[in-house]
Amino acid sequence: MPKKTLKQFAPSPARLRSITALRVLGDWIYEPNLWHINRYSASMAFFVGLFTAFMPIPGQMVLAALLAVQLRCNLPLSVGLVWITNPVTMGPIFYLSYRIGALLVDAPVQDIKFALSWEWLTHSLGAVWQPFLLGCLLAGLFFGSMGYFVISILWRWRVARHWRARKRRRAQASTNASVDTES
Repeated sequence: MPKKTLKQFAPSPARLRSITALRVLGDWIYEPNLWHINRYSASMAFFVGLFTAFMPIPGQMVLAALLAVQLRCNLPLSVGLVWITNPVTMGPIFYLSYRIGALLVDAPVQDIKFALSWEWLTHSLGAVWQPFLLGCLLAGLFFGSMGYFVISILWRWRVARHWRARKRRRAQASTNASVDTES
């Protein structure tokens, strides 16, 4: 993950302290680890954000923020990743989760005709809630873990690439210096 790119979007500590609405939350919101970007904080933020995105609950952003504080990972990245489930993607993501859960509990996949009404919630949701929640939990764990490992591996790969490039530059500089001293 390009650290410099992510840092452009993150507010500075001085900017955070100037936001008066954050003072209500106390001093814990200014914890440097919540805003710092390193391999652990970025990887864990991907886990938290993706896991929370698959939870079919209201207040996903609040849950992601609480988990980010508890796990000491990057707060803005955790909360921002929750928006993977937005009004456009929510239907397909939750339907996929339901299908995964139905497959695992060996329940027949029902043809779901969604209607935003109390009658649908009390009658139709009662038949599919167990495979739906199981699928959401497992999909959240899977995609959150995948996000964690992919970001961690990419971070390590990028650091190793920079170290190799630095080693090549130093070797090139030492050969150039030895050629200059011989002449």
